Amino acid sequence: MEIQSPVKIADRKNLDIRAGDNVRVWQKIAEKGKTRLQAFEGLVIAVKHGKEAGATFTVRRVASGVGVEKIFPLYSPIIDSIETLKRSKVRRAKLYHIRDKAAKEIRRQMRNIRALPDNVPDEEAEVKEEVVEVAPMDITQIETSVEKGKKEEEGVEGAAPETAKAEPAKKEKEKEKK
Repeated sequence: MEIQSPVKIADRKNLDIRAGDNVRVWQKIAEKGKTRLQAFEGLVIAVKHGKEAGATFTVRRVASGVGVEKIFPLYSPIIDSIETLKRSKVRRAKLYHIRDKAAKEIRRQMRNIRALPDNVPDEEAEVKEEVVEVAPMDITQIETSVEKGKKEEEGVEGAAPETAKAEPAKKEKEKEKK
């Protein structure tokens, strides 16, 4: 009795897919009655069940900053072809630690990024950063220095109501110190 399959089983058995390989898997995708081929290229992080009927391999890639993993059955008729692009020497059978490594690298990059306020033009944002970096102050000192900058831009007339608000606050602080 001969087994009939749309997949060339002998060819798939002879494929030497290992963890650490960079592969390109061509999948058949059916859309609106037509079939097209789509490639999924990435790193093989696991091969399970060897060459037997239920054999699978997991391919991982980073697409738009998001890690994507697909588990492919080795003998699936949906797979058109599998190309091995590069082979890396690895010392593990399962490379699941690559997931954590990628997340760690992203966290490291995020440390260096500075968030700017959404509604503030670039010039004002630079001024606020300089104030914080040059002279470390508490929040009330920063707010008063920003208000002084606004007063200078508006002129003396706009300054009167704001100074009236600021003076009682200063008096209260002096009372607390005593």
